[in-house]
Amino acid sequence: MKHVLLGVVALGLFVTLQGASNFPVQPAVAATNAACPGDSRSASIRQARQLVDELRRDLAPVEEEIRNSPYLAELESGMASRESLQALAGEQYNIIRSDLRSDALMIVRFGSTQAGEFFRSFLEGEVQALGLLLDFTKALGLDEEDLKAYEPRPGAQTYPAYVTSLALYGSEAEIAAAYLMNFPVFGENTARVSAALRRNYGLSAKDTAFFDFFAAPIPNFECNALAVIAADLERGAEPRLIKRAVRLLQAYEKMFWDANVS
Repeated sequence: MKHVLLGVVALGLFVTLQGASNFPVQPAVAATNAACPGDSRSASIRQARQLVDELRRDLAPVEEEIRNSPYLAELESGMASRESLQALAGEQYNIIRSDLRSDALMIVRFGSTQAGEFFRSFLEGEVQALGLLLDFTKALGLDEEDLKAYEPRPGAQTYPAYVTSLALYGSEAEIAAAYLMNFPVFGENTARVSAALRRNYGLSAKDTAFFDFFAAPIPNFECNALAVIAADLERGAEPRLIKRAVRLLQAYEKMFWDANVS
């Protein structure tokens, strides 16, 4: 019964936000290595930063693999087919619609906590991103009915499936750390996708605004994420589980890019 109630509330949030049109832009990439207020005074913040620094060192190899995706090489050389661009749009459509529901579930769980604003911002950003994605797909000759009919690739959808798992069962620290590590490398890649689409495929800045949206930094994201992680560590969140969440989400990010190779 509890899961049914969560689903109803989350769906209500999702529908309400889909009908809104005036959210401020909240792009989804965090600046890294920010200096945060209270860094030197708070033991929990220092612990959170030490944990994140360790994760950055440990996951540097997989991040390089994500940056060196063969699909990016195809786009940047102009070798990716129009069909592969349409598939990219279809995969992103499925990811965003899944993430909208996952973000709504996070608000159900954490929206009234001290970290509530941190989690609410994700849903607001995804709503805006969906509209920008439709501009991209229109430039490819597709409409939303085409996107609904698209059959997604399993490897490309492991990322949103795991985000759903985190939304249901993950701690605040697990989610915040996973996003803090994941958003920057995803943003690097979407910036390159946008540039390649304009350079090699004749798309306009309006057509590629979806990718630019995710490439732009969120102000204060790292400091806010560290504060969430630190507070949850104080409540007993397990560093082992935080590391696991980050490692898995980065692995699924790589699977997304690998799945899009023509």
